[in-house]
Amino acid sequence: MSAAECPASKGKSKILIVDDHPIVRQGIAQLINCENDLMVCCEAGDAEEALAVLQQCGCSCCTTPASADIAIVDMSLPGVSGIELIKTLRKLYPKMPVLVISMHDESLYAERALKAGAKGYIMKQEATEKILTAVRQILCGEIYISAKMRSKILQRIIENRVETPFSPVSNLSDKELEVLRLIGKGFRSGDIALQLNRSVKTVEAHRSTVKAKLDLKNSTELIRFAVQWVESEDKA
Repeated sequence: MSAAECPASKGKSKILIVDDHPIVRQGIAQLINCENDLMVCCEAGDAEEALAVLQQCGCSCCTTPASADIAIVDMSLPGVSGIELIKTLRKLYPKMPVLVISMHDESLYAERALKAGAKGYIMKQEATEKILTAVRQILCGEIYISAKMRSKILQRIIENRVETPFSPVSNLSDKELEVLRLIGKGFRSGDIALQLNRSVKTVEAHRSTVKAKLDLKNSTELIRFAVQWVESEDKA
């Protein structure tokens, strides 16, 4: 699709940024606002705030029901995760695409994000101009992932094979992975239930499933694994 044919070329596209680090948001916003065809209309530090600004944004630029033409969402958010936010946005605003920006390995998270409804995934370590490329490509109705990840997915499809998980957490569902993340951050079952708006019974069921899938014998091993995994992810 050429620039002339792309809907995004018919005026400034409005962008929502969701990241819990103000400096990161400011950096991305400054990058975007220097462009003639893009502008940041709303910012949020977590999923709850993101949904609120989409519903209540009163700035003059926000004339669409979703308040933004595209959302840039960090995978790791406090409380409700980026994956769960993507799913919610997909339900509430099906016409608003989402670009995930993350420091975490795309080999584990890119496909999860796409399956949740995102239209693209980019690592924070990538050059800043690639964010602009990803945004414009998605606004033109395309999918954005790295060449390496695209090749990996296509190769698997061509060979009609199921990839052997490179990480023990690869077999966890999105909800199980989220519970593991919160356990690793020191949350108890009751706290996790409040964070994810689920019952304690449901959280306990997820804990049991996670232990089984990771071949962990008890809660002590689960907590130790979760803490070590979260620490390794934060260092990535």
